[in-house]
Amino acid sequence: MAVSIDKIRAAAERVASSYGLDVVDVEMTGGGAHRALTVYLEKNAEGRAKLRAELERKIAAKEAGEPVVGMEDVPERLLKGRAAMEQLSFVTHEDCANFSREFGVILDVEELVPGGEYTLEASSPGLDRKLATGADFARFAGSLVKIQTHEPVAGNRHWQGRLVAGKPGVVTIDLGAVKQNAKSKKAGVKQVEIELANVEKARLMAEI
Repeated sequence: MAVSIDKIRAAAERVASSYGLDVVDVEMTGGGAHRALTVYLEKNAEGRAKLRAELERKIAAKEAGEPVVGMEDVPERLLKGRAAMEQLSFVTHEDCANFSREFGVILDVEELVPGGEYTLEASSPGLDRKLATGADFARFAGSLVKIQTHEPVAGNRHWQGRLVAGKPGVVTIDLGAVKQNAKSKKAGVKQVEIELANVEKARLMAEI
């Protein structure tokens, strides 16, 4: 019996919502006794907004030279400019543990992963998180991204640059922010537009 990622994701979303979390992605990798099911989580929009506001307040206070309690909660990569605030998932180890405990029971009871052993892991999507939907690209406008297309655009299938807010159904990238490969340079364009349906893979890039 084949594993249905859609059914697993639907169950994961039910559990995640009860903890104020959103499911970013679900992956099944490996084979046989070495299968791994990974669920990538982040705080929901309300939770992210609340925590983001608190972090911004702490950073502003620190920059003003005010004593701030709890600066250990501020990721170093954020303070050093290597991450945009929106890239943070705000998921804690406790969030992942609570989700895994309840979700693991549901997976077994509903037999959503047939065929023997597997390992369940709940994790943050990381700074190089996947982008899949139009909403993802709109949310992360202004961030650096790496994209691979199904069909070549201007003779190239691999692009990287800064996402620009654009037309619905179209991903627009400013190429000036990142050193380009030979094919990108040969295209001789400063911006590239990619139909969303033509995006095979897309990930954010951490700013160094």
